Amino acid sequence: MSPETPSNDGHASAHVTHDSLLIPTIKAWRYFLEDQGDSPHTIKAFTADLRLLASYLPADRALGNISTFDINNFLEWMQKGRGIPCSPKTLARRITSIKAFFRWLRQNGIVLVDPAEKVLQRTVISPLPLTLTPEETQLVLDTADKHRGGAKPDARLYTLAALLLNTGIKKGECLALSPNHIDLEAEGGPLLFVRYAAPQHRYKERKISLPETWVKAYREYEGQYQLGDRLFPWSPRRLEYLLEDLSIEANLKKHLSFDMCRWTCALNDWKAGIDHNKIRQKLGVSKIQWREVSMKLEQLAA
Repeated sequence: MSPETPSNDGHASAHVTHDSLLIPTIKAWRYFLEDQGDSPHTIKAFTADLRLLASYLPADRALGNISTFDINNFLEWMQKGRGIPCSPKTLARRITSIKAFFRWLRQNGIVLVDPAEKVLQRTVISPLPLTLTPEETQLVLDTADKHRGGAKPDARLYTLAALLLNTGIKKGECLALSPNHIDLEAEGGPLLFVRYAAPQHRYKERKISLPETWVKAYREYEGQYQLGDRLFPWSPRRLEYLLEDLSIEANLKKHLSFDMCRWTCALNDWKAGIDHNKIRQKLGVSKIQWREVSMKLEQLAA
């Protein structure tokens, strides 16, 4: 897609040149990001960062006249002169936004020199998440599996824990599941469909393969509980307590959680040599988010 500025009716009209101004070019970049399939959250954050840069620079400053000095002054102003706190993580994202924008301009021949190329990137990564070892994972599943037998069989714990550990879905996604999100007769094997009601989150929708061991437990679970429109008809807190109780029963030193199951699933896939893009798609994260996620997985795997 060639970079273009959109007209008032939302359609591309005039080509961007080195003499173009920031604001109309940011609109063209937004359309480019949408065409690339970036998440609405990422697009909103990136364009907001560039609009902040535009508000700092003189209104008549053309693209070709923006220098590395200008960008560094802007970053210095954000930290010390704006009067509004700017966390290290926010600063890092804004640098990423600026670099991505000017790299796009340079790649499309709008500017001959990328003024953001020599701006120092400041990467801020949150602490590594806790995951289960293979032995701990098996211990959790074995402990949950014990509840399926006995005088009063209950497949709920195993259905919940095994689903999270095999699919890596988030807590919110799990809570939103209904029985019709599961297709046990799908061609190629059973599937879980992760769906979103809000249009802006449709990019996160995906289908994930389900193991036959889970399907067997799920059929038991279906017969034991009266399921309506929700697969797990309990409050978020109640499900968190179930996972916590499971970790206590398994004598884990770690507190089992939705997040721990998600990262454990991703790490197991990473170690199994699954294509990294397939892991990203399975998790439902954008390419921008994947940068940090993949760095953490690489560290965890090491």
